[in-house]
Amino acid sequence: MLPLTHATPGVYWEQSVSSPAPEFLTGVPVLIGFATKGDVARPQLLTLWTQFVEIFGIAGTSDLPDAVQGFFGNGGRACYVVRLRDFISIEAALAEALEAIAVLDGVDLVCAPDLATSSQDTAQLLPMQEALLDYCQEMGDRFAILDTHRNATIDDVVEQQQQLSSHPGSHNSALYFPWIQVQHLNTSLPKLIPPCGHIAGIYAQSDLDVGVHKAPANFVINGAVDLSLLLSDAERQKLNLNNQDNQVGKINCLRILPGRGIRVWGARTLSQDAAWRYVNVRRLFLMVGRWIDRNLTNFTFEPNDIMLWIRIERELTAYLETLLAQGALQGNSPQEAFYIKCDAETNPPEVRDRGMVITEIGLAPTVPSEFIVVRLIQGETGVTLV
Repeated sequence: MLPLTHATPGVYWEQSVSSPAPEFLTGVPVLIGFATKGDVARPQLLTLWTQFVEIFGIAGTSDLPDAVQGFFGNGGRACYVVRLRDFISIEAALAEALEAIAVLDGVDLVCAPDLATSSQDTAQLLPMQEALLDYCQEMGDRFAILDTHRNATIDDVVEQQQQLSSHPGSHNSALYFPWIQVQHLNTSLPKLIPPCGHIAGIYAQSDLDVGVHKAPANFVINGAVDLSLLLSDAERQKLNLNNQDNQVGKINCLRILPGRGIRVWGARTLSQDAAWRYVNVRRLFLMVGRWIDRNLTNFTFEPNDIMLWIRIERELTAYLETLLAQGALQGNSPQEAFYIKCDAETNPPEVRDRGMVITEIGLAPTVPSEFIVVRLIQGETGVTLV
């Protein structure tokens, strides 16, 4: 905006309204699958379910339309959709799609329902899901929501869990079981589909209501009318068995609770590392990394001195104090919730000579209360709840 031309010297003031900064969204998945029309391996940003129908159609046997509808039906606001190429191996089509979405900036979740739909057994599904974990590990800012294959037994799911938990990128993934039953989009008849699209919508809604630090669990799955398998307490215990010698990641079960609908009953990653046990904790750190990547690039090529270190600490402190105020971090004060260190100790001469600025950040994330224990004590005055 050019300044106005003034006739005489003096002091003048002008009023302008600045444009708001773009919203930093989380819970934005890319959904990958087959479609009957639309460009192949070209990400399309959608904010409405009707846009999917217009661009990709709902004909065919793919579960991608149901996943996208489930995403929006469970609170999702925006997603990217990528159509897989037909007439080549699904592994090659997936590799092409992952290459196409690498350039996307606003994505933090990855779902591929048709990988599960196209797999006959765990052995066929695992290599493709491992490719997703490779991709999320390489990108460093994305989290994969994984499914089992259609006819998976309890033993199949345990095998899948154990194999994926040994992957280096397992901390960037979560596995959900069983499949859900929805109404077919064309015939309104019952249809079983992988739950990942619906789960992604729940992630997005949880992020909007509270934030990524909220565990995306104990939410009703809108659009689900039944489950492919009703798990007994013994089966859920087997799926969530905690090996003390090897902290294998757990499977997030879906449950039908009488009078409370079909709900997500778990918020665990597949990681063997106890530090990354919870989905919300891992996603919090991924979000902080995305924020740093987006907001600290202005400091690139600045003189590497104490003034730069102070500016970096100031920017990070302001952001982390915001997270503390939102309840994302533990502690009654910033000193208890996080620390930031960017000084001569983290940046000795040999580091500065390489053109690097190193900053250490420590966070104390909140963790979900998975186990609510109520003690019943019977005494002379009656039963007391403790």
